[in-house]
Parts: sequence; C-alpha cells; structure tokens
Amino acid sequence: MDRSTSPSSPHLRLMGQFRLTYGAEAVNLCGNAQRLLALVGLRSCVSRTVLAGTLWPEATEARARGSLRSTLCKLPHGDRALVICCRNTVSLVDSVTVDACVLADTALRVVRAPRALGVVGAEAVPAVLFGDGELLPGWDEDWVLLERERLRQLRLHALDALANGLARAGQHALALETALTSVRTEPLRESAHRAVVAAHLAEGNVHEAVRHYVAFQRLLHEELGVLPSALFARLLQSGGERRHTPSPLRDKRGRTLQTRRTASVVGTDGPRPP
Repeated sequence: MDRSTSPSSPHLRLMGQFRLTYGAEAVNLCGNAQRLLALVGLRSCVSRTVLAGTLWPEATEARARGSLRSTLCKLPHGDRALVICCRNTVSLVDSVTVDACVLADTALRVVRAPRALGVVGAEAVPAVLFGDGELLPGWDEDWVLLERERLRQLRLHALDALANGLARAGQHALALETALTSVRTEPLRESAHRAVVAAHLAEGNVHEAVRHYVAFQRLLHEELGVLPSALFARLLQSGGERRHTPSPLRDKRGRTLQTRRTASVVGTDGPRPP
C-alpha cells in the first residue's frame, strides 16, 4: 500500500525504539496506545477481536474489548488520526509511513528480483536493508517476537540475494559490503558467508575466497562442532581452489584438524573434530 511522504505526514518508527512523529514533531503515547498502533502498523488492518485478544490475552473477552475501546480513544483524532475504526476492524490511515513495512516491502522486492536491482548500479542498492536496529527491542510479547523474527529473516535473505545479484552484475565492492553486512548480523549463517565467497570468486580473488572459507570453517567448528555444507565446498572448488593451498586448519590448542578428503583444498566433508 502506498503511503504519503510529505514532510508533515505521520511516520511510525518501529525499528529501534518506538517513535511517532508528524514531520519534526514527536508525539508521546501511553504504553497501550503504542502497542495498539504498532500492531496495526505492522498488519495494516486488524479485526477488533484479534486486536483485543492479542493485546490483552489474559483478560476476558468483554474486558479486552473494553480496553481496546479505551485505548483507541487515546490515539490522535481529527486531522491527525492514525487509524480508521470500523465496526469490525481497525485500519492504518494511508498517510502513515511505517519503517518496518518499508523494510519488509523492500526485502520482498529484492528477494523476488535481485538481478533487477543489481544491474543498474549503486543507486539501486536499498539503504534500508543496511540498518542495524531490530523491531521494538525490549518488547517481549509473542506477537512482537514473531514479527521481529519475520523481519530479521526477510532482511537476511534480501541481503544474501542482493549480494549474489550484485556479484553477477560485476558490482564486486557493493556485493562484498552487502554480504559482509549479512555476516555481521548473523555470523554463523552459512548463506551469508557463501555470498562473500561468491563475490570474491566473481572478482577472481580465489585466495580471498579460500581464506574466508577457512575462517568460517574454523568458526563453525569451534562454535557448533559442525562443518560447512557440501554445497559451500563445491562452490569454492568450482572457483578454482585447487590452485591455492591454505595453511592447515588448527584447533585452539594448535593441533592440525584432520580432513576426510585430502585430494583438494576443501573436501566436501570438511575437517573432523579434534
């Protein structure tokens, strides 16, 4: 749904601390009003029954509906209205922009067509994907946890897809920056590290690709006691890793980790635990 972006339009910030602004003016809301507006902002239109049951799950149905009516009265009205209240639903006013929705829409667009964004250059890289904030930190309601994980996964998949698209388009520096942003967000996520290696290989930097693979291999072994997937090993092999032999992988005590396959730099099974 398109939202107005005029300077005086209301903007709802949910990535990071809750913040509602009209242009440069910040608006303070009570806790229940913040929770209600956040839920409606994330879902655009919510039934009154779902709203009441989600926000006041421990209350009786009648009491929850009463709390909903009371909280709706505490939201701005008139020319500054943020929601439209119908008999059975509460909807967000079209002029309200929600940063979490912008992030989700952008991430979905990138996942669906990463190459379309990569081929036109740096100006097409959506900056919203590079933000560090998470959804409503400190809020621990079940619905917030679900939405937070949904946005986190969307963003990570979009970063991986964008990095691979940029690498294919020859935008190697941007591809690496994008992939490393995904790595920073979730250091044990293999797909992010594969995107880094793919970017190095696309640029012809096989040594950089092997070095990054070995570093990730060590991290994964030390943290989880597992090996990178065979898919990752095949990616590196296809880039010509046989021409570059890295130093032996060692554990924290300096002992060399044995591999099941020694014919190539990286075997599909990786090192055995020491």
